[in-house]
Amino acid sequence: MEDKAPIEETISRLKAAYPNARTELSWTNPLELLVATILSAQTTDVRVNLVTPNLFAKYPTAADYAGADPEELEEDIRPTGFFRNKAKSLLGMARALVEDHGGEVPRTMPELVALPGVGRKTANVVLGNAFSIDEGVVVDTHVRRLSNRLGFSTEKDPEKIERDLMETVPREDWTVFSHLLILHGRSTCKSRKPDCENCTLNDLCPSAFQA
Repeated sequence: MEDKAPIEETISRLKAAYPNARTELSWTNPLELLVATILSAQTTDVRVNLVTPNLFAKYPTAADYAGADPEELEEDIRPTGFFRNKAKSLLGMARALVEDHGGEVPRTMPELVALPGVGRKTANVVLGNAFSIDEGVVVDTHVRRLSNRLGFSTEKDPEKIERDLMETVPREDWTVFSHLLILHGRSTCKSRKPDCENCTLNDLCPSAFQA
């Protein structure tokens, strides 16, 4: 078996298995997605989605977040965990949007990562999903694990894994590729007990039946 799964066949099979692959965060505009992604750090999308309906209704614009009472905002997002740091990030991000971008979410990587609380991963989520701009590949724990197992990268650092994936995955699939791996990681290629027997990639994956 090859030491790397063939990328085009891998993507084709995963698209067939997960035809509606997309972010599981609930949002209706770029600001909502940016806020939800910041809140999703070290918690689940499900928990974020429980908090955001009331949050989005209460703070519909960047100016609303920028003018929020810090302690009140902390309470609004408390269930997502690390609420003090996240509230600080939201306030800083919103103030920067108001002061530097007319209250609108920018559409470039340099402008996004310059916002408080926004790293490359968050910026990739927003660019790919809100603006359909394939600037990079989101690397979370599932993407990291599956990229290693499939042989697309031997790295452990997310930014190094992203560079490997950007060289391997066709650019037009950069955004959906992360969604596909995340869904596959949650349903089949789990961390402790991957279900190789029932995996759609088991004849392609160099790690199949070795876990």
